[in-house]
Amino acid sequence: MNNLFLKSDIELMEVQANVLFSHNEDGRMTTINEPSAKSAPRFFMGITKQGHVVRYHETLDEDVKNELERFVEKAPWLDAPNRVNMADILRILSKERPVDHIYLGPAYVFPDMRGRLTQAVKMTQMNIELLEPYFSDFVGDVLLGQPAFAVVQNQAAVSLCSSARSSSIAAEASLHTAPDFRGRAFGMEVAAAWAAEIQNQGRIALYSTAWNNLASQAVARKLKLRQYGMDLNFS
Repeated sequence: MNNLFLKSDIELMEVQANVLFSHNEDGRMTTINEPSAKSAPRFFMGITKQGHVVRYHETLDEDVKNELERFVEKAPWLDAPNRVNMADILRILSKERPVDHIYLGPAYVFPDMRGRLTQAVKMTQMNIELLEPYFSDFVGDVLLGQPAFAVVQNQAAVSLCSSARSSSIAAEASLHTAPDFRGRAFGMEVAAAWAAEIQNQGRIALYSTAWNNLASQAVARKLKLRQYGMDLNFS
């Protein structure tokens, strides 16, 4: 096993933060690391048992940023990383303006998937028409989010995994299965194939989801992904 699988939880969280968001020269978030380049959240915190990784949007009021820094510094999350006093964070951020959206969910890393046999097919420009029946809205995502893999049934991609966000060090999976084909382990197949390809490139394969997405967490469990932390962001 090489260094690809030996990173600590806090190191993985640093890697993920840099995959999720683009940053300016001061280390402040600017945009989400996707072709759409939508604005990054105002505040991101990745919580692990070894510490937390914090990022602030470049436009966040300096007084608000400083108060958040003080709050994070004294927060006792190392002992209970799944307990977050979100009310305090909301109170601080609301001094600038109300919070529109909160995201909270587990962050995972894939174990070594190289050499694992799957029925997934690599998706490229050459077979992109297979997306049309169920994933016509994802054509652009697949072309830009390489590598991408699909399980194909009757000449149609029914489950799809591509790179949601990517860097030279790591990539994060985007996983979808058409409603009529769920519950057949197709999501596991495509996710494993995608992760193996990322790892063959010498990069780290990451996966994250929201706490209320139980199906996505079930895939993580069945593939024996390792949870290294929890993502929390406020927009």
